[in-house]
Amino acid sequence: MENRLVFHIDVNSAFVSWSAVEQLALGGPDLREVPSIVGGDPNTRTGIVAAKSIPAKKYGIVTGEPVSAAVRKCPNLVIARSNFDWYVKCSRAFKAICQEYTPTMQSFSIDEVFLDMTGMGKIYPDPIATAYEIKDRIYRELGFTVNVGVASNKLCAKMASDFEKPNKVHTLFMEEIPEKMWPLPVGELFTCGKSSALKLKSLNIDTIGQLAKTPMEQLQMIFSERGALHFHNYANGIDDSPVLDEREDAKGYSAETTVEEDLVDLDSILQVILAQADIVAARMRADGGKCRCIGVTFRNLDFVNKSHQIKLKESTDVTDVIFRTAKELIKESWHGEALRLVGLSLSDIDRDGFEQISLFEDPDKEKRKALDASLDSIRGRFGNSAVQRASTLNTSDRINKRFKAEQENDRMKK
Repeated sequence: MENRLVFHIDVNSAFVSWSAVEQLALGGPDLREVPSIVGGDPNTRTGIVAAKSIPAKKYGIVTGEPVSAAVRKCPNLVIARSNFDWYVKCSRAFKAICQEYTPTMQSFSIDEVFLDMTGMGKIYPDPIATAYEIKDRIYRELGFTVNVGVASNKLCAKMASDFEKPNKVHTLFMEEIPEKMWPLPVGELFTCGKSSALKLKSLNIDTIGQLAKTPMEQLQMIFSERGALHFHNYANGIDDSPVLDEREDAKGYSAETTVEEDLVDLDSILQVILAQADIVAARMRADGGKCRCIGVTFRNLDFVNKSHQIKLKESTDVTDVIFRTAKELIKESWHGEALRLVGLSLSDIDRDGFEQISLFEDPDKEKRKALDASLDSIRGRFGNSAVQRASTLNTSDRINKRFKAEQENDRMKK
């Protein structure tokens, strides 16, 4: 049996890269080459930093900070308004190229895919050359760069693609782990957030290599048995999860948000859910769909996932209905445990345009639909960050700052 071979392809600074391509077509500067950010209002300099260029990073600008603070660090900062409709087009274009190389592609986020290249040796005998071909084609045809990680499983492929950027191909095969991965800080291990890294450092575990060599019994002092096994396996490059064939015309819409600091109260969880509902519902409406099933997913600190869903009596595309349903699902299934991930899914999509009339029609339904249509119109003209619902603006400090800046990039899979 041929050994597994997996590619992870990640767009370099996706929002900045895609905005740069858009700006260059209009005669503007290359945002990738100057101190620049995406997000907020260029005129009032309000909002938060959704993405930053590499030159901007040198000024200490970080994702999630106020635009006003970023401007103080770099007075000549170029600010570009986000254009989510354009980002979706760029995402689909780069994924279409990737899909040409294998029948099995998994969209991991708007700017990342996994390709299962196992068994493709007769067509592409040199995997490294193929990785360079994909990378170079994307740049030549679409104008932006990607990193490609090549490995024998998804974990190592993703870790490899995060090595030196931009526009690079990196490998991380099992024999390369001691040299390439083990010297890295433990916080750079995929899925090891700030909270987990602090726990590991309490045991004087500072690098991935030290974690790999730490006995399971010691790890179970700070993690559950399942959590300890997870980190032990990942630190040693062990991952047997399959590349799931999830096409762009999938049967539903979903968003997941991983937080750095635990979600421990209902209000914080619901603020994340509302922001997710706003985005996935808008995408579904843009495709002319309505959902008949709504589900929520959450993951606790022991890496245990729980899901809860409900079938609706009639399909809907109204954000408020979706959010209120998800809210009830959370209330029914969440029992107060601290969470590290929250997700929302819309499935059983109806695209025939038929709408059943109910004898007990919601009197405010048309108002809610009008509000959604207005928000969609504003975002279509001025970008996805042009307007937000008030209840998503005061998100608790405990929620990952990157989430507040990257609501548009919340593990969306279509």
